[in-house]
Amino acid sequence: MSTFKAPKGTYDLIPPFSAQYLAVREAISAPLRKAGYGYVETPGFEDVELFARGVGESTDIVTKEMFTLTTKGGANLALRPEGTASVLRAALEANLHKAGGLPVKLWYSGSYYRYERPQKGRYRHFSQVGAEAIGAEDPALDAELIILADQAYRSLGLRNFRILLNSLGDKECRPVYREALQGFLRGLDLDEETLRRAEINPLRVLDDKRPDVQKQLVDAPLLRDHLCEACKAYHEEVRSLITAAGVAFEDDLKLVRGLDYYTRTTFEFVHDGLGSQSAVGGGGRYDGLSEMIGGPALPSVGWALGVDRTVLALEAEGVELDIPPVTEVYAVPLGDEAKRVLFGIVTQLRTADIAADFSYGGKGMKAAMKGANRSGARLALIAGDRDLADGVVQLKDMESGEQTAVALEGLVETVRAKLA
Repeated sequence: MSTFKAPKGTYDLIPPFSAQYLAVREAISAPLRKAGYGYVETPGFEDVELFARGVGESTDIVTKEMFTLTTKGGANLALRPEGTASVLRAALEANLHKAGGLPVKLWYSGSYYRYERPQKGRYRHFSQVGAEAIGAEDPALDAELIILADQAYRSLGLRNFRILLNSLGDKECRPVYREALQGFLRGLDLDEETLRRAEINPLRVLDDKRPDVQKQLVDAPLLRDHLCEACKAYHEEVRSLITAAGVAFEDDLKLVRGLDYYTRTTFEFVHDGLGSQSAVGGGGRYDGLSEMIGGPALPSVGWALGVDRTVLALEAEGVELDIPPVTEVYAVPLGDEAKRVLFGIVTQLRTADIAADFSYGGKGMKAAMKGANRSGARLALIAGDRDLADGVVQLKDMESGEQTAVALEGLVETVRAKLA
């Protein structure tokens, strides 16, 4: 065993469990690819200011949870704690917003990093698939993204998740609500840190999960009562489009999400089988973020779904993913000539899109067949010198144990027919 271990709060993905993560990423990205979203990949670290400005200086992410580093050249960088700011930065840098029609639709997948207190479902390194639609203010885009996430979860077999929906208003009506909320919060019995946060961004206090704070927030003014007519109409259209698509959601008037950049539509996907870490994903509209990080006005909307959390949700529901076997055919050579011939056949099988593996290391029959069993292969190809002299190999069905001699000539077609 190595003397080194994965850093605290992180994990390694190891076969066969890692196949679930790949299947979840594939399922989440599939509806996006069919809806015109192109793949984008950004660096694992960015200028620390990108997140300070974009995510918000009052957020826990920026004040407590970012992994920061200073390069030898003196640059201040941060491991990315979320995906949206990086993706928007990349789109602006590449001038994608000038390249043609808006919105620019992008999806991404990767690891993100936050200095969290490790617990089940909350790690310091976690995996997400995200989507961003940049440069258009249209309720249909907000609805599209919510519907695509719903499709992704349902394609995996998840059923016990809920979609929570709210509107956070815009720069016209949010300041009025902000003032009303600050006035309310000043009258509560809150600690200094929370009161300081209330002065910078009072909406963040609504997101405080501590029971003693939540108890005091019962009578807090609601944003819904302060929305301007334009925001009300926008939100109603989002709601009606989602409803028309047959996607169920719940209005959550206190839903704010943990990032400062959200405006108007905000939503969260929660799963009741996950205990306190119930959110499996979320997102919303962020119409002012581009300007915050030095770009032009580009109203946008997006979400990120947690791969780790989705895997936990599947476990909670007892859903087993239909993951194809890693190996369909396992070759067992007995002797040098058989090794040469079977190795060539394995290469042919792989070229023919059949998953094939080989008994390496010159093992004897018994040890090699153990390897065949462990691989999960449906068929084993076994050959010794006598078989090759007769122009055949032994084809063994690993489920029934039935073994037959088949001609080397046309072997790939024979194997394909057996697997079918």
